[in-house]
Amino acid sequence: MSLLIIVNAFLPATLIIHRTGKHGKPHRKPRSCLNSRIKPFSPDTKLANGGPEVHHRPKRGWIWNQFFVLEEHLGPEAQYVGKLHSNSDKGDGSVRYILSGDGAGTIFIIDEVTGDIHAAKSLDRERKTHYVLHAQALDRNTEEALEPKSEFIIKVQDINDNAPKFPDGPFVATVPEMSELGTSVLQITASDADDPTYGNSARIVYSILQGQPYFSVDPKTGIIRTALSDMDREAREHYTVIIQAKDMAGQVGGLSGSTTINITLTDVNDNPPMFPQKNYQLYVPESAQVGKAVGKIKANDEDLGINADIKYSIINSEGANMFSISTERDTREGIISLKKPLNYERKKTYTLHIEGTNTHVDPRFSYLGSFKDTATLKITVGDVDEAPVFSIDHYIMDVYENSPSGTEVGAVTARDPDSRNSPVRYFLDSKEEGVRLFRIDESSGLIRTTQPLDREDVSWHNITVMASEVDSPSLLSHVHVTVQVLDVNDNPPEIATDGEVIVCESSRPGQVSETINFTASIIARRRRFNHLTQDLYELPIVVWDGGEPSLSGTSTLTLRVCPCQSHGRIRMCQGEAFLSSAGLSTGALIAILLCIVILLAIVVLFVTLRRSKKEPLIISEEDIRENVVTYDDEGGGEEDTEAFDIIALRNPAAAEELKFRRDVRPEGRKHCARSRGRRSASAEPDEPDVHEFIRQRLAEADMDTGGPPYDSLQTYAYEGQGSPTGSVSPLDTPAAQSEQDYNFLDDWGPEFQKLAELYAEADSDATT
Repeated sequence: MSLLIIVNAFLPATLIIHRTGKHGKPHRKPRSCLNSRIKPFSPDTKLANGGPEVHHRPKRGWIWNQFFVLEEHLGPEAQYVGKLHSNSDKGDGSVRYILSGDGAGTIFIIDEVTGDIHAAKSLDRERKTHYVLHAQALDRNTEEALEPKSEFIIKVQDINDNAPKFPDGPFVATVPEMSELGTSVLQITASDADDPTYGNSARIVYSILQGQPYFSVDPKTGIIRTALSDMDREAREHYTVIIQAKDMAGQVGGLSGSTTINITLTDVNDNPPMFPQKNYQLYVPESAQVGKAVGKIKANDEDLGINADIKYSIINSEGANMFSISTERDTREGIISLKKPLNYERKKTYTLHIEGTNTHVDPRFSYLGSFKDTATLKITVGDVDEAPVFSIDHYIMDVYENSPSGTEVGAVTARDPDSRNSPVRYFLDSKEEGVRLFRIDESSGLIRTTQPLDREDVSWHNITVMASEVDSPSLLSHVHVTVQVLDVNDNPPEIATDGEVIVCESSRPGQVSETINFTASIIARRRRFNHLTQDLYELPIVVWDGGEPSLSGTSTLTLRVCPCQSHGRIRMCQGEAFLSSAGLSTGALIAILLCIVILLAIVVLFVTLRRSKKEPLIISEEDIRENVVTYDDEGGGEEDTEAFDIIALRNPAAAEELKFRRDVRPEGRKHCARSRGRRSASAEPDEPDVHEFIRQRLAEADMDTGGPPYDSLQTYAYEGQGSPTGSVSPLDTPAAQSEQDYNFLDDWGPEFQKLAELYAEADSDATT
C-alpha cells in the first residue's frame, strides 16, 4: 500500500513521487492542468479467468511533496490545498485520514473519508511563510494505522500585497551652499515585506516627486544629489524633497511608498561685512569717563556663525589717539570707548574712520573681493559744566614759627574751565585736624595763620583747600597744601646734666675727657688726679649759640675721678659700686686684697725661678755631632751688643783689655750708658787691619779648650770707614738728656704703668 498526496495543479509545477510494489520504481509526472488528479497505480489485479485476487504487499512508503497555498485568499469558499490517499483505500469508507501539526483543525481542514485538505482561513505570508503537518491513515473499524505517520509542508505562496516603506523617515540632511553639481546629500533605503526571491514583488525603484530642479535621486541606490551648482543659502536656505519607492521594478500595478527629506544649506563665508551707512554721527559729553563705552556701530554680515565674526578697528590716527573700539561677542557690534579725557574748550569734534573685517576668510571665495568694509563716524563733544581746576596739583608753602596770628602763608588759584568762566569760592576742609590753625579768603584764596606756630611742636602741617563755582556750588574740586614751619632762634642751648663725666686719674694735661654738644670738649689742666683725695668736681659751663639773636645757657657738670685702664676705660668706679651694692664689709675687702697679693707673689716667684734656671749647652757629652742650640732667653736690648761690640773690630787692643765671658751678665743701665759714652768718645783715626783681627780671633777660638766641643759660628759686621753717610748706630751717639715724651706709656695698659712712672720721675728730676 501507499499514500498518495494530490495537490492543486494551478500551483507551480512539482514532482509527485509514487512508490509502488516490491519491484516498482518511482513514477514522476508533472502537474499540468487545473484540478487534475494523479491516480496511483494499483497493485491489486484480477486474474483473467476470474479467479480470486492475489494481493502483493509492496514496501510501505509515502508519496510526498510540498503543498502551496496562496496568501490573502478572499473567496467565499475555503481554498483547496491538496488530497491525501492511501493504497489501502478501496473507496468503501473503511479508511480514515487524520491531519496533525501546525494549524491542523483550525486553519487546515481534512475530509476524513476523501482525504481532501482545505485552508479555512486567509493566510499572510509575511506573518508565517510555511506550516509543518503530519498525515496518517487508520482503519476506521480497528483504528489501526494502515500507513506510518508522514510529515509534509504547506508553503504560503507570496503575492504583491506590501508596498515599500521608509522606516527611518522623514529625513533631515544638510549640504554646504555653493556646492558643485552632483554633490552627495543623503542615501535613503526603502524596505518591502514581500518575498524578494519570488517575482518582482520586492524589487524597488526610486524616483523624486518634489525637489526638482535642485536635487535628484539615483533610482537604484537611493542617493540624493544636488542638481544645481552654486545654490546660495542667503537666497534660500531650506528645501523639502519627496522621494518615492515603487516595487515591481516600477511597472504598472506595482505598489509604492514615499518619504520626505528636509535639506538645509549650511553657511560658508561668501559674503563680506557691510555697514548699512557710510557716515554716522555720535554725541559724547566732555564729562565722559575714560575707559567707558560712549557709542556703538555695527556692520551686517549675511553669513552665520564664525563666518560672520567681525573685527573692528580705527584706521586714522586722529580717532585712534582718543578712542578705541572692540567687538561685542554676542551682538557683533563695535563698542567705542574713550581713551583720553575730552575737553570741549580744546577740541569740539573728532572724525573716526572705522573698518570692519571678517576674521575667518575662506580662500575658495577670494575671487568675490575683499571681505571688509569701512565707515566714517563723526563725534561731537558736548560742553559740560565742570568743577574748578587748580593751577597746580599740590601746593607747598612756608611760614616762620612764632609769627603773629594773621600772617600770610600763601595763596591758591583755581579757575572755571568752562567757557563762561564763572567766579570761584575757596574754603578749607573742616574735617581735617590742622584746619583750626589756618583760614582762607574765600574770594582770593589767600591762606593766613590763626595763631602763632611752634616748629619744635609740629614742623609740617597738611590742609586741604576746596573750590566751587559760585553759580554751581555742588561742583567741587580740592587740592592738598603742605605748610612748612621755618625755624627761628627761640631756644637757648642746653647741656644735658643727667649723667656724670668720668675723669681718669692718669689724665695728662690737655687730654680730652668728654665731648659735649658735638663741638665743646672737657680738657684736663693738670697731669694727675686722685679719687681718694677728691672724687667729685662741679664744673659750671656757659654755652652760646650762633643764632640771631645769639642765646646762651648755663649748666653745671659733675665730674667723677676714677682709676682707668688703658685707652681710658674705667677700672675701679663700677667695681666699687658693685662691691658696695653687694654689702661687703671693710674686713672682707681687706681679706680679698691680701689673697690677691699672695697669689701675685707666688706667680712672680715662680716666673723668677724659671728664668734663673739655666739649660746645659750640651745635651750629651758623647754626642759630638753638629747641633743647633736654641736660646729662649729674651734679649736685653742694647746691652746684648757687647757680645759683638763693634769696637773690637776697630781697636783689637782695647778689645783684649775689655775681654770678659759672654755668659756673664752685663752691668746695669748706667754702666752701659757710660760704656757707650766711652766707645763713642774713642774715634780712632788709625784702625788696624780687620782681616788680621779676624784671623787672631779664629786662632784664639781654635786654641780655647774651655769652649764648646762643636763648631760655632761667629759673625762680625763692619761697615768700614768709606761710607759717606757715616755711622747710624746709636752706640756712637753721645749720651744726652732725651726730650722724648713718655706719656704715651700710660695708654699701653697696666703692664707699662711702672715704666711710665719711672720715666715720669726721671723727667721730673731732670726738670728740677
